[in-house]
Amino acid sequence: MTDDREFLLRAVELAGKGVKSGGGPFGAVIARNGVIISEAFNRVVLNSDPTAHAEILAIRQASSESGNHDLSDCTLFTSCEPCPMCLGAIYWAGIKKVVYACDRIDAEKAGFSDKLIYDEILLDPSDRKILFTRLNDTGGNEVFREWEGMASKIPY
Repeated sequence: MTDDREFLLRAVELAGKGVKSGGGPFGAVIARNGVIISEAFNRVVLNSDPTAHAEILAIRQASSESGNHDLSDCTLFTSCEPCPMCLGAIYWAGIKKVVYACDRIDAEKAGFSDKLIYDEILLDPSDRKILFTRLNDTGGNEVFREWEGMASKIPY
């Protein structure tokens, strides 16, 4: 099973499994060197966890099983274009290629709109719909200085 289409079909199959299980209609597969190393379907409702998107779960599983947060040698196959949260996780994991079946417009037609989040990301925190308040002199900068001075840190 080394063909992108086969991996993508598996992600779509997982999305269907998610629907039948009471989860959301999203599935994801992560492959390395032509082999699936993790797969998941959306479990937001099933786990009562708003972060339990298929892509996030697949990234967590792949990282855990490989013992490494760096998935730069992997490809993510997903039934739908990743939302902003998942997109962030993809970048943090270092994944270099994403193959998807449906896009954000298809998702919006099905009742899943990421537009608000995409719009909000571009705004200054003071202009967002959620109240963001920064408090200075709380020690946050000292923690960053400690991190910067650590010789043993593993950058990510």
